[in-house]
Amino acid sequence: MSVAPFDNRLRRAVRPLARLPAWLASGLRDRAIGRAIPFVGTAGLAIAELDDDAAVIRLPDRRRVHNHIGGAHAAATALLAETATGLALGWHLPDDAVPLLVRLDVRYVRRAQGELRARAWLDAAAVALLRGEPRGELDVPVEVLDAAGERTVECALRWAWVPRRREAAPPAA
Repeated sequence: MSVAPFDNRLRRAVRPLARLPAWLASGLRDRAIGRAIPFVGTAGLAIAELDDDAAVIRLPDRRRVHNHIGGAHAAATALLAETATGLALGWHLPDDAVPLLVRLDVRYVRRAQGELRARAWLDAAAVALLRGEPRGELDVPVEVLDAAGERTVECALRWAWVPRRREAAPPAA
């Protein structure tokens, strides 16, 4: 996607990591996201790609995210889709806005096997809307595939953005 130069809090946070070796940068980036969003860290999600084109997030195949039949737990799968769409949106979100998930519809279509990957993206029209309006809503497309490259869920996620509340000025003395 070709978009005008843009900068925001998320981009500034990950930019310094580009100078580090990939093995170190990826771990630090994942840890930073996990600290900002604790549940993401608990599940052990990992960022595979984050740029203007897409957010690709991995859910490693670990016992702690398995369900009773040995596949990825439904909640972990939904978290994976939510995280990918939230980061795709956040990559283009102005600093004066706050993202809010307003709808998450997940239809499980097959048992997930092995590591899962979610890829979310915004087209140019969505990016223009996000950057041009102080508030709004949009659907963020996402695809969740398992280790065999099979789609395991069909997801529809709708995100809103609203103006960030300004810190209240301290009372006058």
